Amino acid sequence: MDETWIILGATSSMARALARALAARGATLILAGRDLTDMKATAADCTARGAADAHVIRFDARKPATFNPILELAEAQSGVLNAAVFVGSMPPQSEISAQPQLIQGVVTDSFTGPAEFLELLAPILEARGSGTVVGVGSVAGDRGRIGNYAYGAAKAGFHTYMSGLRNRLTRAGGHAVTVKPGFIDTAMTWGLQGMFLVASPDDVARDILQGVDRKKNVVYTPFFWRYIMRIIKSVPEPIFKKLSI
Repeated sequence: MDETWIILGATSSMARALARALAARGATLILAGRDLTDMKATAADCTARGAADAHVIRFDARKPATFNPILELAEAQSGVLNAAVFVGSMPPQSEISAQPQLIQGVVTDSFTGPAEFLELLAPILEARGSGTVVGVGSVAGDRGRIGNYAYGAAKAGFHTYMSGLRNRLTRAGGHAVTVKPGFIDTAMTWGLQGMFLVASPDDVARDILQGVDRKKNVVYTPFFWRYIMRIIKSVPEPIFKKLSI
């Protein structure tokens, strides 16, 4: 199948794993992020793995001026156009509490910046009558926890946005998949306390592609986080307030 994938936040380990998997399928890749040197190395690797082509372009969720060049490059590609969003930032909650102004950056990186880009992309997908958007959120968005509630709030907003985008794209022949990873071995989670059942970025990439191929609405990865979060969400608030999770 002739397909192109825009990968926002292409320098994350999960994004690189997905790019490699898509390269093996012969996809054209548009790697978008802030570190061009890092992405050029990924592009070369993906080309060697079988990608039809691999473009590198700057994307910064806090700089909307970087959005349109990506969209113009994407529109020039033939076939099915898709996108995967891995953008986000998660300073320690203790730092946010000490510097509340950091919340603005967390929300922009993890929710409003990617959402603004996707609002610009949506009409293109609707016009083509196809395409899938993968939005990577987090289990942290399922319930506010004392350790990362600012980040969790941003991801909760992104989850809601993805649900609405899914309703919109489905009417035009497209689809949107919300991905909720648990603990993944990435730079963002390095050194965090209380990590358990940690999965690899390759596991996430595999689950994402299965979710896309099966047109799932929401994918928890690894799968057992669906049941962990079901339990966490069911804990009554008076009890939950006393927990340290």
